[in-house]
Amino acid sequence: MATLFDAHANTYDSWYSTPLGAFVDEVETRCAFELFSLPKESRVLDLGCGSGNFTLKLLRAGYQVTGVDLSEEMLKIAREKLSQENLKATLIKGDVYKLPFEDASFDGVFSMAAFEFIEDPEAALRELMRVLKPGGQMMVGTIHLDSQWGRLYTSEAFKDSVFDGIPFKTLEEMAAFFPEELEATRECLFLPPDVPEDRISLEEDQKYRTLGKRGGFICLKWIKS
Repeated sequence: MATLFDAHANTYDSWYSTPLGAFVDEVETRCAFELFSLPKESRVLDLGCGSGNFTLKLLRAGYQVTGVDLSEEMLKIAREKLSQENLKATLIKGDVYKLPFEDASFDGVFSMAAFEFIEDPEAALRELMRVLKPGGQMMVGTIHLDSQWGRLYTSEAFKDSVFDGIPFKTLEEMAAFFPEELEATRECLFLPPDVPEDRISLEEDQKYRTLGKRGGFICLKWIKS
């Protein structure tokens, strides 16, 4: 997977400059931070930090951030972004199944758009729980398989892309892991992926929600006991 993202690193962020990409980022960010809230200066692990989009948001929120990703090319871009804003974080190449941290190292774990690519989510979550302090928060956001967006990303249209053949999950599948410590779940992004540009808005997004559509993105929060 590292090689795959190394090859796409220079173009990965381009979609977020489009109207739909910017909107998706807005609603997913809102969903994640509705669940994740810690005191300033808390130590947070940004798992699958990629090009640093959420590393920057966590730093702006006042957290001390350590970012981990498999792709060195993505990490290079993240370091450039941090430098441009004169922000500092520890960014390292690492594997979610064997993190280079002691037990109970972090007050919070935050992971956005990484669990799509994780073959064994239970093992990954167990390792993240290991490095999380008792009482700490873990927030995971991922594309929802049981949605219009999930069906798009698993279609022929995305063959040979970074999403080709990856193990998307449903909300129900993710919520089955560590159920006693699961505190909350959210769905967001109800607009369909083929929405016309002139209809991209929060109001329109809520209209699709009232029609009973599943959210294209899900966020889950666990509290370590």
